[in-house]
Parts: sequence; structure tokens; C-alpha cells
Amino acid sequence: MHLAYPAVLAVLLFCVGVYGVLARRNAILVLMSVELMLNAVNLNLVAFDVWLSRAAEETLHSGQALTLFTIAIAAAEIGIGLAIVLAVYRNRGTSDIDRLRDTAEGHESPTADDSDASITGPPTTGTSTTDGTEKAEATA
Repeated sequence: MHLAYPAVLAVLLFCVGVYGVLARRNAILVLMSVELMLNAVNLNLVAFDVWLSRAAEETLHSGQALTLFTIAIAAAEIGIGLAIVLAVYRNRGTSDIDRLRDTAEGHESPTADDSDASITGPPTTGTSTTDGTEKAEATA
């Protein structure tokens, strides 16, 4: 088998992965696209390792060893990435990447009605204490 066949397949897989990362808005689909790109790299590593091992008398199979490390790192990346996506989905109710640009809590843009309340503060009522001074309490 020629080296061109797995190389072309790896290029196609990588291009589909890049398209998925750039065009998709769902975080889980983006993670799946990253996995496609990693699998394309793994395919290239194994194909070039087999191709180069035919030419060399000593075969170290370093491409296949690197592929095992890549698979282990990809599994850890998917585990952590999926945990983050699930935590964000529980807090925000969506996994849409466009809606998750502002990840800080409570930094919503104020509306016209909220702008006056934030400047003046909440309404207070005065209550007397035993020594005659007034203590302000916030009413909800």
C-alpha cells in the first residue's frame, strides 16, 4: 500500500475537523471535531512509522508510541472538556458557544430600568433603636 492513501485520508479527516471547529456552535460538537483532528494526526503518525520502518533495519516504532500518548492525552482532554461543558450547561442552560462569551458571573449589561436603581441603591426604611438613632434596613 502506498503512503498516499492514508495521507489523503488524514488530510480529509483533518479538514472535516477544522470545519467542525470553525462552523459549529455547540461545544460538544467542537470537542468531537478536535477528536477528528487528533485522529488524523494519529493516522499520519502510524502511516509514516510503517513507511519508515520498511526502509530501516532497526524498527523503533516511535510513531506508534507517540500515537498511544496522543490517545491517552485525548481521552483526558475529552473527560475534562465534557465535565466543563456539563458544568456550564447546568449553570447557564445552554452549550451554545456564542452565548458563552461572557463567562464571568453577574456581568450582564444593565437595561434602562436597572440603571437608575443601581445608582441610587435600594429603597430603605428607618427603624428606631433603643438609643434613639435610626438604623436603615433594606427592603426587598
